Amino acid sequence: MVRLTVLGSGSSGNCAVVSTDRTTLLIDAGLSAKQICVRLEAAGYSLDQLDGILLTHEHQDHTNGLEVLSGKRPLPLYATALTRETLQGSLKFRTPPAWRMMTTGSAFDFQDLRIECFPVPHDAVDPIGFVIADEESRLGVLSDVGFVTNLIKDRLKAADSLFVEANYDTQLLEADTKRPWATKQRISSRHGHLSNDQAAELIESVAHPGLHHVVLGHLSDDCNDPDRATQRIQESLHRIGIRDTRVQCAQRRCLTPTIEVARRRVVISLSPPAVAQPMQQLALF
Repeated sequence: MVRLTVLGSGSSGNCAVVSTDRTTLLIDAGLSAKQICVRLEAAGYSLDQLDGILLTHEHQDHTNGLEVLSGKRPLPLYATALTRETLQGSLKFRTPPAWRMMTTGSAFDFQDLRIECFPVPHDAVDPIGFVIADEESRLGVLSDVGFVTNLIKDRLKAADSLFVEANYDTQLLEADTKRPWATKQRISSRHGHLSNDQAAELIESVAHPGLHHVVLGHLSDDCNDPDRATQRIQESLHRIGIRDTRVQCAQRRCLTPTIEVARRRVVISLSPPAVAQPMQQLALF
């Protein structure tokens, strides 16, 4: 069974743990190395347990802890070639990392997991999403994406649980007075981030009765609200008759409790029917 623990998600940093009984991987390392270690321990993991780090793209809020983490322990870093090239030019690793190359659009096996990366539109050199699966469960991961493509829908449609960006509420972003117009245009562009409405439309298009969890991530601290985001997704799911899916927002400043990606299948064991015993003949006197 695949499990997901979001250590933190927001504009200031993003990091999550995907694990099974055999494998423990980070998705991104955008928190400080200290916070990653503290939150790993709080979730019942340790740095020594990690088998590697999957990187969605090179932006600092997804890679901030890489330099220090790599100095603490030589972890394999899984990235596309363009992402690796960019990070090698911008970060100062004390020792050369153990890079492992991923090809966008391809899948590879890692211990008991099957990991597929697929392209997403965002203002990074080669941003990707993930589908991470074992024999029992399938997790879709979509962080930092400007608009939803048909390919994204195709990759996520069979997921048992989803981690999806819901960065901003359209009305709150429009009303924001702290961000310049150009920044707001970048956020809402086709290479920026997903709004609550866009996330809801995506989830509605790929939802199915077996969808177990939807975890919303990368929420803006001041241009979104967890209650607004959750309600918007629930409305979309209820409109298509799906009411058993749990929707929650990942926390920014603390870890979000671990979820099991798929529902546990309850196997009911039925005892074999009792064999009828022949009736004893009563003696009549």
